[in-house]
Amino acid sequence: MIEAAMFWNEPNNKSHWDPELDPDWSIFADTVTRAGQAVAAINPAITRVLGGMSPIDPQWVRRIEAHGGLDAVDVIAVHGFPLDWNLWSIHDWPAKVAEIEAVTTKPVWVTEVGVGSFGAEEVQVFGVKRTAELLVGRVPRIFWYSLFDLPMEWGATTRHREAEGSSYYRHFYMGLIRPDGTPKPALDEYAKVAAEMGLMQWFHYQDPRLDDAVAWLKRLGTKKLRTGLSWADSFRPNAIDWFDRQMEALQDFDLTVTFCFTPEHLGVQPHHTSPAREPQAFADFCAWMIDRYAPARVVAPQPLGVLA
Repeated sequence: MIEAAMFWNEPNNKSHWDPELDPDWSIFADTVTRAGQAVAAINPAITRVLGGMSPIDPQWVRRIEAHGGLDAVDVIAVHGFPLDWNLWSIHDWPAKVAEIEAVTTKPVWVTEVGVGSFGAEEVQVFGVKRTAELLVGRVPRIFWYSLFDLPMEWGATTRHREAEGSSYYRHFYMGLIRPDGTPKPALDEYAKVAAEMGLMQWFHYQDPRLDDAVAWLKRLGTKKLRTGLSWADSFRPNAIDWFDRQMEALQDFDLTVTFCFTPEHLGVQPHHTSPAREPQAFADFCAWMIDRYAPARVVAPQPLGVLA
């Protein structure tokens, strides 16, 4: 059920990787290299994805490549939110993809794209429609962010939270379904392209929305889903029981699983955005998850004289 493993989420975004602790991303590149090698050793059929960059930055890709960080990945991923946070037009999506294609021979996936309903739900309807027109058939994988709105009481993963003003509050309006479970108008627009455009949905530890999400995804006809398995969460009580339940519930979808979030006690600093003191520990976590949920298939030997 896991077709791809993504190493980190938005590593060039200070809300997800601390640039003060790794100013040239050399530690990050080493972390990705170790993780990519570890996953390939467990199951070489898994597609390895460099954590989706945000902002889209070809110079950052060149920097990671200079550190050898592209050697153990198969795909480069980008994230974009042109009607909410980025300073470019939604119509520029093909050009933004082309910027990355110009500096790599690896495929480019759009692993998060979204338009929120913060200002008006009608804007989100337009966003789904126009995004599909621009990207379906242009890139191999697209994941709309997200299925559910983020409940306000959960808080968004950013550096400065409410001090960011409307930029912070937009995080809570990116879903196609409101916190009370009612669909927004854009859900019908997404349903038209669900077979071609996957969904990205984070599931928090013991997330009560998991079963509802599965029911919605099947109703919509979504085939591909991107989600996460948190390294930090793996140290919570009964973490493996939760991971097992999550992976079992999602077994009918083609999954891109994102591995990220440093456990505080293993970081250079006690924060989920910190590089690990021992990057190999992250690689070991990735290998463990792939071995548990996507081990290489063993093909039984055929009797002599029988064609496979």
